Order: sequence, then structure tokens, then C-alpha cells
Amino acid sequence: MTDRIAAEPPASDTPSPADQYVGDPAVRAEWDARYADRGQLWSGRPNGALVAETAGLTPGRVLDVGCGEGADAVWLARGGWDVTALEVSGVALERAAGHARDVGVTVRWVHAALTEAPLPPASFDLVSAQYPALLRTPDAAAERALLAAVAPGGVLLLVHHAGMHTRQADDSGFDPADYVWPAMVAALLTEDWLVEVDETRPRVMPDGGAGAHHTDDVVLRARRLR
Repeated sequence: MTDRIAAEPPASDTPSPADQYVGDPAVRAEWDARYADRGQLWSGRPNGALVAETAGLTPGRVLDVGCGEGADAVWLARGGWDVTALEVSGVALERAAGHARDVGVTVRWVHAALTEAPLPPASFDLVSAQYPALLRTPDAAAERALLAAVAPGGVLLLVHHAGMHTRQADDSGFDPADYVWPAMVAALLTEDWLVEVDETRPRVMPDGGAGAHHTDDVVLRARRLR
């Protein structure tokens, strides 16, 4: 992490495609193209594991990592959470902001890669990463950024598609070895963390949207003790 995380990002519910993106331009372009290819990429419904795992939590400050078109961020905001939502795609952020305006909630949108984002450290009561596409690096930068964002007493909730990490690279260029999976984050947890959930379970299926064919989730929920 760098000294850029010291300042809190400004609140905004109107991200612009011309805003100052922080991160690899090639990654932004890849995800912009993916979103632009369809009028709506995801189901528009909050992720089932997020709904289940936050049922007993008191709303506070939450970071939604890889917020996409904003379904989770808007659902959290409607539930009383103070939401910061992070996304690399400007196309997705514009859709997310429109969704938030439509239902009358405020979300702080951050157009950046997780490892480059201007986020205040150790300040979120919940860090939610639902099926994130976090690139793996030798220094485990993305894994460490997830953990660094959680406040003492707060929770990291990381959910991913079960079995993906064991697949071989395919013809589309997708190679699971390039990405961060829950076990990699779990391996970095120290005695400062309490693992509350680490399991594979049937996925609560959305109605449509990319990824609907995946049937099982890996759910990692860990609480930072200090």
C-alpha cells in the first residue's frame, strides 16, 4: 500500500467516464468493453451470500470491492450502511450510480483498482468482495489490501465460485492462476483474525446475469480482532 490511502475518497453519486481512474488502463479497458457489450451484465439483485452473511451485522462503514453495476452497494445502502463502492470499469460505475439515484440512496464511488485506490486504512466495518477479479502478484498486494481495509472488530467477507482455482487456462485467455482465490487470503490470516466461516455451500442463484451457471460458493468470513 502507498501513502495515497491516507485520504478518504470524496463522496460522489455521479461518476464520469472522464474521471481520474487510478490503476492499469488496460484492465479498465478490458472491463469497460465487457460491460459495454451488454446493456446489463449482472442480474441486478444482491448476492445471496452477502445477504445471508450480513443478516446479523450492525450497519456501519462498508467497502464493496468490485461493485460492478451496483446491486450490492445499493442493497447495503438501503439497509443503512455507509457504502464505499470500488470498481475499475467506468461503464459499470455509471450504471451503478444511475441505479443508486433511481432508488434515492447515496454511495461513495471510487474508480480505481483495489491496490491503487485512495482508501483510508483499517476503517471499514465490513469489506465485501463478491466474486472479485483480483489479479495475483508475487507480493500478494490484492490479498493484503483486502485485509488492510478492515477496521479492528470488522469483518472481511470474500465469496467466490467453488472449484475455479483448480481449472486449467482456457482458449479465451482466462487462467485461474492469474487471480486471487479465498484460500490465498485465508493463508495470510494471523492471530489477529478469527475465521468465522470458511466453507463451500450451494449458491443462491440469481435470476439471469453472467455467472448464473455457477452452482457452489466458497465463503470466507473473518473478523479482525485487533
